[in-house]
This record gives sequence, C-alpha cells and structure tokens, in this order.
Amino acid sequence: MPLLAALLLALLAALVISGQWPELRSKVAFAPKGLVAIAPADVRRVAIRSGGNSIVLVHGASGWSIEAVDGAVPPELGKHLDTALRLINVSDVVREIPASELTVASFAEFGLDPPVIVAAIEANGTAATINFGVLNPASTSHYVRLAGRPAVALMPRHVAEEWRVAFDIARRFRDQAGASASRRGKDLLLPVSMAQVWAIEIVFAGKLTRFERDMDGKWFRHKGQHSHAGGDITHVADPEQAGIIDTALRAFDASAVETRIGPADPSQLARYGLNLPHLILLAFARDSSAPLARLEFGAPADPLDRYARLAPDGAVVTVAEFEMRRLTELLRAIGAGS
Repeated sequence: MPLLAALLLALLAALVISGQWPELRSKVAFAPKGLVAIAPADVRRVAIRSGGNSIVLVHGASGWSIEAVDGAVPPELGKHLDTALRLINVSDVVREIPASELTVASFAEFGLDPPVIVAAIEANGTAATINFGVLNPASTSHYVRLAGRPAVALMPRHVAEEWRVAFDIARRFRDQAGASASRRGKDLLLPVSMAQVWAIEIVFAGKLTRFERDMDGKWFRHKGQHSHAGGDITHVADPEQAGIIDTALRAFDASAVETRIGPADPSQLARYGLNLPHLILLAFARDSSAPLARLEFGAPADPLDRYARLAPDGAVVTVAEFEMRRLTELLRAIGAGS
C-alpha cells in the first residue's frame, strides 16, 4: 500500500509539472491532409488576386507586411491570413473530380476560368498556386484547383471564405495607406467591407437584433420576418426589408473615423460613455462565430460626433453622430426599435 501511494504521488507530481499525462505525450503525430503541403510557418510570401485587383504580403521577423506599404499590417489581417494558410494546409478535400471527368468547359462552369480568387504561396524553395472557383449547387463547398494538378477539388466553404476576408482587409488597408486615403484625411471605420460580412448583431436598448444573409446574399432579420422555402430550413429574405437593411449596412463601407483619442484603460471608459455603451455592433464573416469587428458607441463628444471604441485594439475614436443614428433608424424601420 505505501508503494502504491508513492507511485500515485510521483504520477501526480509529474502531471503537475508537465501539465499532461506522461504516457500520452506526443504519441500521435500531426499529419496535414489539406490541398497544400506547405506548412503555414514556412510561408514567406503570399500574392492574392481577385478580378482586377492584386496584393502581395510578405512575412518577416516582425510579422506580415504588404509589399510597397510601410509598417506592419493590422492584427486582424495577420490573424485571418494565418487562418487561411492553416485551413488550406489541414482541411480535408470533400471530393476530388479527376481529369477523366473534366472538359475544357468544366473550368468555366466551376468558376475557375477565370478563377474567382487566386492565392500564390511561396516558402523556402517551394511554391503553390490555389485557384478558387464558385460554390457548388448545394452552396456547401467551393471548387478549387491546385495549379499543375489535373483535377478539381471540392473544399469546405469556410476555406475560400477565409481567403476572401484576408484579401478584402488587405486591400482596404493598402488603399487607406495610399494616396486616396491621404487626400481623404481619415481612416475607414471598419477593417473589412460589408461584402464580406454575412451576419450583423446590434445590441441596443437592452435588445439584441441579428441580421443575416440568405443563400442569395440578401439580408433578413433573423427572427420574425423571414420565411422557410419549400418546408426546409433555408432562410428567404423579404425583398422589401432586404433593401432597407442593405442600404443601411452598405453605407458603412464609407464610414470614417473622425478623430483618434487613443487607447483607454477600463478606468477611463466612463468618461467616454463606453463603460456601458449605448449601442454595440458586431460583424461576422460567413461560417464564423468570431466577430470580424466590434464597434461600441458611447456618449456624444459634441452635437455632431460621438465617442466609439474599436476592437480588437480597443482604441477610442470619434465618429459622426449619424453613424449610430443610421443603425437606430434601421432598427425602427424593421420593427426592432425600442
């Protein structure tokens, strides 16, 4: 019995020190099963192209940067790019369509001629180019082709969506850093365009209202104004309300920061009315439960401006009063106002 107790104490000590059972340590080797074998940590350069736009990101000792743009990229861009690289490395291919089942016309049918978005990844001595096409008829997977491989793969929808979000944030950041932003003299309020946002949650007057896009990309209020098509669980937007919601939300593509106050610790939030925000907006990408952006509206800074707080860095800024009013008017228009 004393021997057993001693063994148990030794095992407990090993568990406390190492944080894991000694027997289970590193028994299972990790084996990526994605379309691209390049490990995310080895990637040094990524070029992303969509339509007539292209952008190049370079990974150095201090993290990611955009070619020809001084300084590091915003934290949210680095996070989404790292996630995109990880997903293409580890996500299983849902189905592979072999060359024997493909024709020249197949590539146009799958949105691969031309591709919707192209990502060229470079590591030390290796490279891979991924071509993303359109969604399959069920809207669950994207058609994807690895350059040089005589086959087309179907990959889960969230893989391509992460690349779209990373490209969108990078493009907006680059454009802000360029001449157009200098002439404007202001920063864009949101890091991502509304085209990449598939759900919005607004907390106002003690109520939470959620807006989502249906399969066609049209907006609907998640509760009380959408219908179910053909008896299934597909949400179908009400055409009239879809237009009202889209007009209000699309305006945020041009919303700008008026002034930057700077970081604020919790003890300072009350002076800006941000300890208990008047309104909170959260924006989500498709298939994601983590918000792309969180915007909190505080007290009025003056009759025309209002304090606001931007996530993820928590910096306090001022925005035009009509930015918050646009959202409260939207809530009233669709019957969700207080």
